[in-house]
Amino acid sequence: MYKEIQTPSGAHRRYNPLTREWVLVSPHRMERPWLGQVETMPAEMRPRYDPDCYLCPGNVRASGKRNPDYTGTFVFDNDFSALLPRSAGVSEAAKAQSSLLISHPERGLCRVICFSPRHDLTLAEMPVEHIRNVVDVWIEQYAELGALSFINYVQIFENKGEMMGASNPHPHGQIWANESLPTEVFKENMAQQDYLHEAGHCLLCDYLMLERMEGTRIVLENDHFVALVPFWAIWPFETMVLSKRHVPSLTHLNQDERDSLADVLKRLTIRYDNLFQISFPYSMGFHQQPTDGLPHPAWHLHAHFYPPLLRSATVRKFMVGYEMLAQPQRDLTAEAAAERLRELPDVHYKERSQ
Repeated sequence: MYKEIQTPSGAHRRYNPLTREWVLVSPHRMERPWLGQVETMPAEMRPRYDPDCYLCPGNVRASGKRNPDYTGTFVFDNDFSALLPRSAGVSEAAKAQSSLLISHPERGLCRVICFSPRHDLTLAEMPVEHIRNVVDVWIEQYAELGALSFINYVQIFENKGEMMGASNPHPHGQIWANESLPTEVFKENMAQQDYLHEAGHCLLCDYLMLERMEGTRIVLENDHFVALVPFWAIWPFETMVLSKRHVPSLTHLNQDERDSLADVLKRLTIRYDNLFQISFPYSMGFHQQPTDGLPHPAWHLHAHFYPPLLRSATVRKFMVGYEMLAQPQRDLTAEAAAERLRELPDVHYKERSQ
C-alpha cells in the first residue's frame, strides 16, 4: 500500500523546509530501559457549568463584563489583551538610537473564542457538527480582522491544558491579530516564497505528495485533509494538518472542506486523548496567508499541533540544555510516533469505557 522506506537507526539530522532549521534525531536513545513506563492520572471530573468559571455562559469575567447566555460559540475581545489597536507609541528617537537596539510600535487585537457553553468538553468530545461551527467562526474572525487596514496577519490558536499554560479549562481558543508578521510566520512565508520561485511549485503540495506516497508518517486522512507527523517534527507526538487542495487560507475552503476539517480535528484530538487516556495537552494553531492585501500564491493552509507529553500522562518533553543552546533534539522518530497515533481508535476512551 505504501512505499517501503528505511528509517535511519543512528543519530541523524532532519531538515525543516518551512523554517529552514534542523532537528537532531537520536532513535537509539529509545532503548533506554526507563522508557515505556506508564503513569496514570485520576480522571478529570468537570461540571457542565461552573459558577466560578469566567468563560461559562452568564458569568461575570474579571473585567466586570458579563457573558451572554450563549448556546453555541462566543467571541469577545480579550480583557487582558497583549495587543492594542492603538499603540502606546515608541518614540522615533528610541527606534533610531542604535542599529543593535531597535524597537517598533505594534498594533493589534486579541480575541477569545469559547468553543462551547459546556465547561466539561474539549474538541475531542464535542460533536463534529459543533466543531464545524467553530471552524465557521475561525473563518469569520480571520476575514473580519484581516480586513482591518492595520492588520497584516491573523493567528488562530488554542492552548489546551494547564501544562500548556491554559488559565481556564473551559473549551476555548484565541486569536491574535498583528500589524507585522510574527517570527515563525515570517520564516514560513520566506521559505514558501523562495521554494515557489526556485521550483515553480508549492512547497507543501510537493511535501504532501511525498508523504502520501510513502505513508509511514500519515496518521489519518479524509476527502480533503491529511493529518501527519512531519518528517522534521520536534515534539514527540507533533502533527500537522494539511489541506489536500492548494488553498492559502481558511476563507478559501468550500462547505465540504469545512466539514472535512471539523472531522479531521475531532479524529486527531480523540487519538491524542486515547494515547494516554487523558485530556491531552497541546498548543495548536493555523498558519495561512498574511492579510496585507497582496497575493500570496506560495501559501498553503496548514495547522500545527505541538503536544508536550513524551511517554505517559505525566512525563513531558522539555526543551532545555542542548535544545535551548544548540538545536532541537528528539528520541522518538516521526515514523514511530505516527504509527502509535495511527493505530489508536476513532472512538474516545471515555465512550469506550461507558
